[in-house]
Amino acid sequence: MKSTSLFKPFAFFSFLLIISLNHVKAHETDTIKTSKGNLIIHFLGHGTLMFEFDKKIIHIDPYSKVADYNQLPKADLILLTHHHGDHLDSTALASIYTKTTTLYWTAECEKSSKFRAPASVLQNGDKLMWKGILIESVPAYNIENKRQNGSPYHPMGEGNGYILTLGNKRVYIAGDTENIPEMLRFRPIDIAFLPMNLPYTMTPEMVKDAALMINPKVLYPYHFGKTDTSIIFDLLKDSPFIEVRIRKME
Repeated sequence: MKSTSLFKPFAFFSFLLIISLNHVKAHETDTIKTSKGNLIIHFLGHGTLMFEFDKKIIHIDPYSKVADYNQLPKADLILLTHHHGDHLDSTALASIYTKTTTLYWTAECEKSSKFRAPASVLQNGDKLMWKGILIESVPAYNIENKRQNGSPYHPMGEGNGYILTLGNKRVYIAGDTENIPEMLRFRPIDIAFLPMNLPYTMTPEMVKDAALMINPKVLYPYHFGKTDTSIIFDLLKDSPFIEVRIRKME
């Protein structure tokens, strides 16, 4: 096709987009087909993800230690699961937030953040539509794992997990949680991100239990630190309909 003045602006925009996403090549990506086009998952590290979907950029728990956010695409949507420093990073937020960005976080995030910009608090059980995407805020907390003083690392009602409906796919980002009984109500789930890191979240055995409760088609253990991720394959060997994928999410 000949290049004309009509196509030059588009070509230039495409060139800029390639440049803006070039740095992401250092991270692993997966592409999931949905009824509204591809969902591209960028595995930035730790508990940090970036989604490309329907011409939108979604950042989840942006964290400066796993990515240079000055080089990453600006956010259309930011979701924060809780206020701990590896999930609420004011420097990362400032790098990707614009006047058109929507930020959802928790009440504890609002209290403790040094980042000041328009944001909305979501509580466990909240549901809303954002530009054609259903966002469900669900519980994320500890039952067994506690600090020396007896308080949970993540108390009930303080943190959020999120279920996003992206086209015909339901994607569960658990945040820092254990295998809580509420998970039985989350089905159907197509893609699940479950944390697997003691003492703050789950053992591989707990992840197995959580996976059996939500029964995802694809399971991504994440935020797993030094945990031996190979264990989860053996634990779920009798559940062939759950595909386990390990990515670089230490």
